[in-house]
Amino acid sequence: MRVKPASEVVHEPPAPEPGNEFDLFVQAQLARTTGGVSPIALTLAFEDWWMHLASAPGKCAELAWQWLAAFSPFAPAVEADPDDRRFVQPPWQQWPFDQYVQGFLRCQRFWRDATTGVRGVAPHHADVVRFVARQLLDMWSPSNFVGTNPEVWRAALESGGRSLVDGALNWRNDLCRHLAPPWMAVPEPPGPQYRPGVDVAVTPGDVVYRNELIELIQYAPRSASVYREPVLIVPSWIMKYYILDLSPGNSLVRYLVGQGHTVFMISWRNPGPEHRALGMHDYLWQGLFAGLDEVRRRCAGAPAHGVGYCLGGTLLAIGAAAMANGEHGRQDHLASLTLLAAQTDFSEPGELGLFIDDSELAFLDALMWDQGYLDGDQMAASFQLLHARDLVWSRMMREYLLGARTASNDLMAWNADSTRLPFRMHSEYLHQLFLRNDLAEGRYQAGGRPVVLDDVTVPLYVLATERDHVSPWRSVYKIHLLCDAPIDFVLATGGHNAGIVSEPGHPRRSYRVRPAPRGASGYRGPDAWREQAERVEGSWWPHWQRWLAVRSSAALVAPPAIARPLAPAPGRYVLEK
Repeated sequence: MRVKPASEVVHEPPAPEPGNEFDLFVQAQLARTTGGVSPIALTLAFEDWWMHLASAPGKCAELAWQWLAAFSPFAPAVEADPDDRRFVQPPWQQWPFDQYVQGFLRCQRFWRDATTGVRGVAPHHADVVRFVARQLLDMWSPSNFVGTNPEVWRAALESGGRSLVDGALNWRNDLCRHLAPPWMAVPEPPGPQYRPGVDVAVTPGDVVYRNELIELIQYAPRSASVYREPVLIVPSWIMKYYILDLSPGNSLVRYLVGQGHTVFMISWRNPGPEHRALGMHDYLWQGLFAGLDEVRRRCAGAPAHGVGYCLGGTLLAIGAAAMANGEHGRQDHLASLTLLAAQTDFSEPGELGLFIDDSELAFLDALMWDQGYLDGDQMAASFQLLHARDLVWSRMMREYLLGARTASNDLMAWNADSTRLPFRMHSEYLHQLFLRNDLAEGRYQAGGRPVVLDDVTVPLYVLATERDHVSPWRSVYKIHLLCDAPIDFVLATGGHNAGIVSEPGHPRRSYRVRPAPRGASGYRGPDAWREQAERVEGSWWPHWQRWLAVRSSAALVAPPAIARPLAPAPGRYVLEK
């Protein structure tokens, strides 16, 4: 099989420009001011909610009575949500702090009820209003202020006020670092630094292939014989690949190599403004297909176990279905597919869908058109907004009120090593997959041919995580409705990143699995599946490795040579800022 050079790649028709240049310029500047959030979308959502609430006197009377009853001296205590850990310490149960907490929780419940169950409000608008109300309330949580937080009082008394001084210094240093011009170097907070190739991404290997979009890393074997079928990992280009090769103790790559697998990793280029025209088709051809061709060439044509993480898993599913209809070879070039926290049906994308509608995408398109890409920090701000309670307010309380810097670790350092996304690719991804759900509904095309996931016939290992807000596990589970191939679905504890980086021996890790009985037929919904699944303590990695081994050749072979390497791992692209 031959990789098409860039000149022969048949690109999809270019997406229409979302407006004339003056309109794009104005919307881009407004998007910068609002952090990429469309004020028009927010206005429409609140207008929809408010007008329907105003035309529902019964609902208004119910809310008025609830407000009066909530602040009655005889009102029962309100319990915090199970995942709200702000008020669990004993001092919060003492007067007067318990009164602050109860007042806050009652306001929180009132606004939740006020934004729920209003007849006629579009579900998307109701979700947006509820989300915004929650964010505004979280700003005024008693945990965010010195005078209403007993933990801050106790820390200040025990340290003789030192904690407040340290917090003020932390705030000043962060403010200077945020406002400093690019030419002024401001020291980073003290703590360990995690550098790719030095502290993380240190599994031995070499870059064996490079094009304008990817570097392909082949990892050195750790045994005299290996499975015949190699493992090709396709990470998301929203993140740098070494999430799967962090420190030696929690590196999925190192674990696989140690189990006798020949592992290849795609390392995506960090695009700049000059790459604005790269589209999803380029990521499919110059990324997945180019990498797969090189892997099979180096492994004597053996089919590969494809492993895709997040958006990389979506691309891998698209590629496997495209290969089934003759696009770039045959599907028997794959031995299996493993999809890690990867969505194929985007009809229920979770809270990330709050930022996906026509108005939001018009503003985001304008911003990306102006820059040529979406900056990683801009994208990270959206994810932080989704989890502001934990990622913003709780962190600010610890660092600025308690004076304690959050201890750095390899996962946090990787999370701060952001990437950029080309304008065209990200626009196509958001419009075609997120907004219109073209892949699940049969409208997505690759090479001018429809991509139908039901054409995938190789066995699938589909892993989701319980607290994933990027790829909610019930959304990941929907692949059962799109594909008739054998699917082993596994639900692991943790979130989108920590649930994947779940090495053996990691405390408080478990997973749920329910092998399909022989001859079983019929679809089980996600909640029914969860009730019937067996919970297994420990990491899911050994379970997956056994699954790979069963679907590999029984006879082991000598490791393929690393011929004509271009550079030692981790390569050049992962270091691009």
